[in-house]
Amino acid sequence: QVQLVESGGGLVQAGGSVRLSCAASLGTISPYSMGWFRQVPGKEREFVAGIGWTGGSIVYRDSVRGRFTISRDNAKNTLYLQMNSLKLEDTAVYYCAASRPYYNGPVHEDNMDYWGKGTLVTVSS
Repeated sequence: QVQLVESGGGLVQAGGSVRLSCAASLGTISPYSMGWFRQVPGKEREFVAGIGWTGGSIVYRDSVRGRFTISRDNAKNTLYLQMNSLKLEDTAVYYCAASRPYYNGPVHEDNMDYWGKGTLVTVSS
């Protein structure tokens, strides 16, 4: 079991950068494939980026590829999302999530067993 806590959200200007962190307050992230998802009020939650439990299998949604970077530091028990060249449409609540241990399939909302409570990123013009 793992408990996840996101941080790093806030207000940022378009074109700016922010780094989100997802720390495990209980348990360790090392055996879990993990992902970042986001949700705008009134819309469905969508996949942003995923990373396998070995650190490989990195995948991004098309609209963030080349701007966002997902990474993990198992020694610090933390997942990151570096977000650069932010756009207004990146405004959302960002959630991190973890799969069951040693899961090797795609990072998808339906395959994530543990979720954080989210952190709001607001991109202003």
